[in-house]
Amino acid sequence: MGMDCYELAGTVRFAEGERKAEERYIPSEERAQFHTYWRVDLAPFGERQEYMLKSFFATQDLPRSHLILWSNGDLSLYSVVQKYLELFPGSFTLRIVDISELAKGTAMENHRLLNLEDKKAWVDGDLVRLLVIWAYGGAWIDMDMLLTRDLSPLLEHEFVTQWDCYDKIYQPFNGALMHFRKHSPYLCEAFHLMAHSTPPRSPSTDWGSVLYHRLWRRLLNESIPPFKILPFCFSDPLVCRLDNRAPEPFEPDRLDGKWTGRPGEGLEEGGALDRALGKIFAVHLHNRWDKAFPKGGWVDRFLLRRHEEEIERKVRINGEL
Repeated sequence: MGMDCYELAGTVRFAEGERKAEERYIPSEERAQFHTYWRVDLAPFGERQEYMLKSFFATQDLPRSHLILWSNGDLSLYSVVQKYLELFPGSFTLRIVDISELAKGTAMENHRLLNLEDKKAWVDGDLVRLLVIWAYGGAWIDMDMLLTRDLSPLLEHEFVTQWDCYDKIYQPFNGALMHFRKHSPYLCEAFHLMAHSTPPRSPSTDWGSVLYHRLWRRLLNESIPPFKILPFCFSDPLVCRLDNRAPEPFEPDRLDGKWTGRPGEGLEEGGALDRALGKIFAVHLHNRWDKAFPKGGWVDRFLLRRHEEEIERKVRINGEL
């Protein structure tokens, strides 16, 4: 109801003094693992894709974090990717996806559906998500996300996210942000469902949202505690009702009565939207790669510019060390 979801997100924090500074260097493989994926045959890796990288390196606790950018091709050829490899060598790695190798030990090993693809990278992208997290453990972040906060307080649990809460029959679950441990029993069961069910439609979310919902209901039916579900606004504040969803990111800011009004309740710095973005963890843009953010709009002011400033600060501090 109302802004309750945003207020709830603001309560998910470490207790004061809970995280003490780690003096020793933590090897990349011992850090919290984060994964993302880009298919180079669908589109080049450009400025819009870089926004997610910027948001990660600006918001995460880098001495404790390691991001792996997976692809079906060599992304090191892109100067924008090479830049972050040089800036954050202990926190960033590139890897090529080997579907057959990742599927070993799962119900999908040597399966006839293992190499399915579609022109939107939905079916194969959903498969890569699960295989990567099964093999390595960690959090998955889709490339069309802009992170707003350190994700560490969420990593206590295994979870997917709520897709939407429109006033309609809605999609229950989304994997654009998800977290499971290495060789999680939940993922083991997910692969069993994939291997013994009707082949996924192409393109579709049959191996994404539909699969997570089937798995969740199957667990409940067997009285097995299921994985957690993050409320919509934690990572997808654009997909709820008109009275509480975030403003459209690809349109100029406008006074529509929802995030505006009395001083401190509007789209100004420190206003209602700015405060809400400081409580949630990400903004999911749902692809829309062909759209540009308006200059001076809320995404530009509250996210992109601040990410730039924070990265410059971290690079400066690292250089001084």
